[in-house]
Amino acid sequence: MAKATQRQIVAQIIPIGPQVEGHLSPPDITGDGVYFTTVSGGEISAAVEKVYDGGAQFPEVLCAPSEIGDITVSRFYDPDLDRDHMKELRQLVGSIYYDLAVFTLDCDLKVPGSERVYPRALLVGLTEPDGDASSGAPASYSLTFSVGTVT
Repeated sequence: MAKATQRQIVAQIIPIGPQVEGHLSPPDITGDGVYFTTVSGGEISAAVEKVYDGGAQFPEVLCAPSEIGDITVSRFYDPDLDRDHMKELRQLVGSIYYDLAVFTLDCDLKVPGSERVYPRALLVGLTEPDGDASSGAPASYSLTFSVGTVT
């Protein structure tokens, strides 16, 4: 089996329901079929505490429930495509939920079984595109989501 490259791992943001627990309906920001091409975070970890009983040589390890770290997705900024979405999202950070799907592409098609979905991910951050008048590099923006579970 061939190794996957980073360029094959993408994310899609899927709007969910008209309302979730009284929060506003999210705008459809990927209905245009454009993927978010940079994905980071989502690490799963659990805090542990090592408890030494009096005189014990080795500790008893107590574990807390696991937690999933925030996930940040980015894509290049297209003013014609993203300008209106950015306007909406600025006002909705901390108030809207999306399903976040991360998957692997193979020749621009989803690889079956590669998808991991983070349901009900709360949008907690929006990073606007940076500007630099002396640069020709493409501008990008990112969205950060707080997640609770992964399927």
